[in-house]
Amino acid sequence: MDKTRRRDRDVPGPSSPWDEIAPGLWMGGHYRTDPAGELRPAVVEDEFDLVISLFTRAGHGPGPRAEHVVADIPDAELTADRLLTVQRLAGAAGLALDTGPTTLVRCHSGYKRSGLVVAQCLVDRGLTPAEAIARVRRRRSP
Repeated sequence: MDKTRRRDRDVPGPSSPWDEIAPGLWMGGHYRTDPAGELRPAVVEDEFDLVISLFTRAGHGPGPRAEHVVADIPDAELTADRLLTVQRLAGAAGLALDTGPTTLVRCHSGYKRSGLVVAQCLVDRGLTPAEAIARVRRRRSP
């Protein structure tokens, strides 16, 4: 059985719980680092209409108003099935963008797995892979 998350050595936690990558499309995590350097929960309440979680923790939301899609994708090699899940989730995020709901894609810290889904969504919407990756890095974290 795969672990859902691997420990990131020497990678600081994000200072913000989530960041807007494209209008209406946000990327984030379940944790953020406060100004004192302490890891703190990033709890989603009613900030978003759709929350796509690639990692879950009890008590981290979202609130009852949001649609919540959960697909635990391990922080590991992408198998064909996992890649199909990434593509399906990117499609759901793109559909939400087309119809108006604000969308958060999140994993543990909001760096890797959520970035993969968000970048795929951006590619599906016409960006090149290099442009999508550059935008995610510029708006969330290098």
